[in-house]
Amino acid sequence: MSENPVPGAPEVTNEGNEQPEAATASVVESTTTEAPVEEVVAPTPSAIAPKPSPVKPLAPVAPAAPAPAAAIDAATFASASAFGRVEEDGTVYVKDGETERVVGQFPDATSTEALTLYVRRFLDLESKIGLFETRLQTADLPIKEIDSTLKKLAEETAEPAAVGDLVSLRNRVAALEEAAAARRAELEEARVAAKAVALARRTEIVEAAEKIANSDPAKIQWRPAGEQLRKLLDEWKESQRSGARLDKPAEDALWKRFSHARTTFDRERRHFFAELEKQNASAKAIKAALVEEARALSNSTEWGATAAAYRDLMTQWKSAGRANRKDDDALWAAFREAQDVFFNARDAANAATDAEFSANLVAKEELAVQAEAILPIKDINAAKSALRDIQDKWEEIGKVPRADIGRIEGRLRAVENAVRDAEQSKWERTNPETRARAEGAVAQLEQAIAGLEADLAKAQAAGNDRKVKEITEAIAARTTWLEQVAKAAEEARG
Repeated sequence: MSENPVPGAPEVTNEGNEQPEAATASVVESTTTEAPVEEVVAPTPSAIAPKPSPVKPLAPVAPAAPAPAAAIDAATFASASAFGRVEEDGTVYVKDGETERVVGQFPDATSTEALTLYVRRFLDLESKIGLFETRLQTADLPIKEIDSTLKKLAEETAEPAAVGDLVSLRNRVAALEEAAAARRAELEEARVAAKAVALARRTEIVEAAEKIANSDPAKIQWRPAGEQLRKLLDEWKESQRSGARLDKPAEDALWKRFSHARTTFDRERRHFFAELEKQNASAKAIKAALVEEARALSNSTEWGATAAAYRDLMTQWKSAGRANRKDDDALWAAFREAQDVFFNARDAANAATDAEFSANLVAKEELAVQAEAILPIKDINAAKSALRDIQDKWEEIGKVPRADIGRIEGRLRAVENAVRDAEQSKWERTNPETRARAEGAVAQLEQAIAGLEADLAKAQAAGNDRKVKEITEAIAARTTWLEQVAKAAEEARG
């Protein structure tokens, strides 16, 4: 294979240690990735004057023609080629630290042509390192890419077939490894922090789902709770898409809890609505039976008993529970309709009765006025006689309108109570036992006063003033008692 590393140089055949295809590929790759620079001519004879062994002097070369790829400027070429030399047979050596080693062979070519190939390879490596230095500082590279690039650069700079300051390249790669380690630590810290945030967020989602799942089925609002669980699932998926990846054990454990909460909620919801359906069906059957009973009673004219029966049906209705809304509303409408038939008929009958009894009310109003004229009672016997006459007339008049029964009956009852109380009071006063006790008390008090008066005369005769005072006060007290008891005895006698 032939290659033409230097513009204007004759085509050369490579034989020896280097593989021409790889060399050419490396050169082409290098030149296509570099930015165009100022056209460069090959070094002059004076720039490559003979030097002491072991480096052989370079042969002078003619100025190069413009290259199709970016050319190497003279200063760069001179700086890199200082680390290389070419034997007469085209073998190219590079000074790599304290040692010198063969990097390839380029026979039938000038020293400049031979060195240019390997300098270009050096510059290609230098360009790769520089590009990675820039990307490491400015780009948000993942750790995997950083490690793979560093590994590749370390391999490529280990013993490259290139001419230049290889030690400096390795030093730059080593420096990159230190910078990469710092960058890796930053990325790892950020990754750990992001993972902690993602873990906390997903834990919040799981705990919110568990709170819903553990709610009291009797108090939970199923529709809003179900919508909230669906929203939590969307938040979980979004956290997986946009948040940091969690460790698989943590991810699996949280998802297991979240899935269990959703399963528990669905199970409890199905159970709740199944039970509700049973309750609704039972309530529907009970209320349908109550509607039939209400309809059967709707044409009854037993107003009191039927009204009580309807009150009992209403109590049973309230304790039956609710059917579903549509059925419950329809049954209630039918129940009310049956009640309305009865109570409307009762109200109509009462209205007719009230109209019939209006005249009775007027008559009883007049009797109530006559009864109230008996008060206050002065003659109990006359009052009792007048009241009996009024009571007889009252019964003969008959019923009054329902709304006025309590009021008009209350007026007559007040007079009856007053007469009864007066009679009771008189009887208590004229009770023989009471009169006997009163008369006996009078006799005892009279005897006591007589005895005290005899004692008073003795005390006065003796000149005992203190005794006189005590007896006088005792006589006065018993005299007062005697007056009261004598009055009660008089009343008891009639």
